[in-house]
Amino acid sequence: MAGRWTRGAAGAILAGVVAVAAAGCSDGNSGNASDAASKAASAASSAASSLASKGGDALASASAEARQKLSGVKNGVQAKGDVTLGTPAAASDGKATVEVSAKNTASAAKSFAVQVNFTDKHGNLLDVTVVTLKDVAAGSTGDATARSHRKLTGEVHAVVNAALRY
Repeated sequence: MAGRWTRGAAGAILAGVVAVAAAGCSDGNSGNASDAASKAASAASSAASSLASKGGDALASASAEARQKLSGVKNGVQAKGDVTLGTPAAASDGKATVEVSAKNTASAAKSFAVQVNFTDKHGNLLDVTVVTLKDVAAGSTGDATARSHRKLTGEVHAVVNAALRY
């Protein structure tokens, strides 16, 4: 899911390494050109692998945290249809934010746990977070802001993956 993001970043790293290797080839020392290209390819592969691992680990951790928060809700009722999201924006620190609104259709004050998935324009998962809206009065709408765990770049979308009213 996050593969396209990590592949894109890995491609950028590879392009940079190839440019450095190509610059090394222009010094007229053709005996070292092959060694430089081999070292550059090795460095790119290592950097791409490290980047993919870090991105995948962060996403897996965020997903596990979201599952844990939602599974901890006692007597929750599915309320995905009562939740709406605003348009995602980038905060000054580069993390994605989105406004979350939850309408309480119950006859008493209720809280909401809402899982927000941040995705790219192709629907690939970039990050996951859970926001809690506490004690929303009966018939009222509560508001909160969901925030990604890490910096997200490019076109970011947000979708409600799950919502529980309790």
